[in-house]
Amino acid sequence: MSHSSATADTPLPTSPERLLARLDELGFQTVTHSHPPLFTVEESKALRGELPGGHCKNLFLKDRKDQYWLVVALEDAAVSLNSFDKVIGSARLSFASAERLWEVLGVRPGSVTPFALINDTEHRVTVILQKAMLDHDPLNYHPLLNDRTTAIRPADLLAFIRACGHEPRVVDF
Repeated sequence: MSHSSATADTPLPTSPERLLARLDELGFQTVTHSHPPLFTVEESKALRGELPGGHCKNLFLKDRKDQYWLVVALEDAAVSLNSFDKVIGSARLSFASAERLWEVLGVRPGSVTPFALINDTEHRVTVILQKAMLDHDPLNYHPLLNDRTTAIRPADLLAFIRACGHEPRVVDF
């Protein structure tokens, strides 16, 4: 079966359990909360109650030169695709397709997360982290599926991204 024909039944390349084990192997303290699947920032806000820390959005983008970008920011950050290319120095940006998301990061729409970099073994993605996001502790992301949320310290997030072979670019936007 090709990557692009992944269905809801297709197993993830890395399971949430394997991801959490890897975070543990790296010595990171994380806390994971289970919840119904969430697909939007609005759904997350409605459900999370008092879950502490920075709540984030993750945008998987492609530029017109077929470069991939993962933009990770606080959920209320303004990211206008019409001008964001100038902020990060890319060609014109658009959202990457669900097929590309699966092929490159091994997750489905609604589950985009910096933790998916564990699946980008070819290092095809440039990681952009919002500077202000890193002031929040902990930071909350889906651990490859959108039916749970994992809290991680900002320093550990940076170390995890580097352990996946990526050097994140911290950008003030």
